[in-house]
Parts: sequence; structure tokens; C-alpha cells
Amino acid sequence: MDDNDPRLSLSDRFSRAAQWTAQQCGRAYTFVGAIVIIAAWGISGPAFHYSDTWQLIINTGTTIITFLMVFLIQNTQNRDTTAIQLKLDELIRANENARNQMLRLEDLTENQINHLKESFAAAGSIAAIRQPLEAAQQGLAEASEDIEQAKSRLP
Repeated sequence: MDDNDPRLSLSDRFSRAAQWTAQQCGRAYTFVGAIVIIAAWGISGPAFHYSDTWQLIINTGTTIITFLMVFLIQNTQNRDTTAIQLKLDELIRANENARNQMLRLEDLTENQINHLKESFAAAGSIAAIRQPLEAAQQGLAEASEDIEQAKSRLP
């Protein structure tokens, strides 16, 4: 779909622009470009006698860019988080052993998430103990069988 398509909502257009801009800002050339601009500004200082206007130019420029980047980063972060949540939800649905009540954890309150985390921590410690205990029991059973077999061979 074309970005100029009138059927695209303002939000869709912003998301596409934010995604494109985020990709461009993450490139090495953009970083080098920013360094060149800052170096040119610094080198031009003596020509402008390090005036207040000269300083105001860099301060205003960086403030505007920072302000706009906050919205750009938030948009891309929201989109990425939503995509990850959807992928995880699909994995939960596809796994027949998974608990489907885990699908919408992101909608819980912070207290509900903390309570769930504590219950998982308690269950995790039991599971960590259970596996070595079961292995030890299996080893004891095998050792008992070996002892019984050895006893039966004795005269």
C-alpha cells in the first residue's frame, strides 16, 4: 500500500514514517552526519565570536531533534512490543501444554504481575528440587536392584 493512499489513517502514516526514520537514524552514516554537523558548528565558533546566537543554534537544534525522537522511539517501541507479544501469544496457543491464561499478561496490573511472578518463583524452586530428587530415587532403585542381583548370585 502506498503511503500517500488516502485510505491510510494518520496513525498508519505516522507509524510508517516513524519506522522509516528509525531505520535511517540507526545507520552509521546518520551518526557520522551528526558528528560532521557538530564539528562544523564547533569550527564555526571563532567566525561567530562564540556568540549567544551561535550557541543558541546548536541548543535549539538538539532540543527539537530530541523532542521529536522521543515520540519516534516510543512509537517504534510500542509497535515492536506488540509484535513480540503477538508472537508469544501464538506460541502459547500452539503449545498444548501451555496455560492459555498467560495470553494477556500485559493487561494485568503491576500488583497482579508481581503476585504471579512470586507464585512462579515458588513453583520454580520446587521444580528445581524435584528433578534431582527423582534422579536420586531412580539411582537408588537401580542400586537396590544391583544389590539384589548380587545377593542372588552369592551361595
